[in-house]
Amino acid sequence: MYLVTKRIDFCYGHRLLEYDGVCKHPHGHNAIVEVDVRTDRLDSRNMVADFSDIKRVVKGWIDRELDHKMILRQDDPLVEPLTRLNEPVFTLESNPTVERIAKLIFDISREQGLPVVAVRVWETPTSFAEYRE
Repeated sequence: MYLVTKRIDFCYGHRLLEYDGVCKHPHGHNAIVEVDVRTDRLDSRNMVADFSDIKRVVKGWIDRELDHKMILRQDDPLVEPLTRLNEPVFTLESNPTVERIAKLIFDISREQGLPVVAVRVWETPTSFAEYRE
């Protein structure tokens, strides 16, 4: 088995509703995403996947949809005033935990045809969540 990992950095803000801790307040993170792509056989270029292809697909989507945006639960009371002020917001049906963001990136990567086996999102230098099937 061959495996390559592409690292992608982005910034986002969020808060967690119905949570009793400091993350219930709006705050931001400098996230690091690690995307693992695996195959049993190398392609004609002797690659699992070209790093630039992973970057184009995954980082392209992250840059358009998540980077420098507030990621909020769709029923968060902040969504309406931020949207009214033309602030960038991305909504999810559930709390935007780092676990949920890892699964979101995994799902989008797979939908774009990448043979992704795992996505890790580092929320801080010492804490990450991973999603894999």
